[in-house]
Amino acid sequence: MEPDLLIADESVSGLDVSVQAQILDLLARMQERLRFGLLFITHDLRVASRICDRITVMRGGRIVEEGPSDELFANPREAYTRKLLAAVPGRDRRFHSDRTGNDPS
Repeated sequence: MEPDLLIADESVSGLDVSVQAQILDLLARMQERLRFGLLFITHDLRVASRICDRITVMRGGRIVEEGPSDELFANPREAYTRKLLAAVPGRDRRFHSDRTGNDPS
């Protein structure tokens, strides 16, 4: 199959972080090779920072903020987005800016 769009809804939630990394790396390689769009739905902002070029933050079924991942993590405009980022465990570590899955730290 050669999809134009792959929708991944909470595809790595509840998995061990090493398995998560393997799946995210696989998705990134597949996307690069097959050139499809990826709609990646997650509640985990660290995971989103690994795989997403753009992020849309929703609250109560409504979009509250949207933009390039690096910009959104570096300078969130909305109070709700700032609150989500502040709640991330290990938030003192940088979010990933390298979509290849390589940890920049």
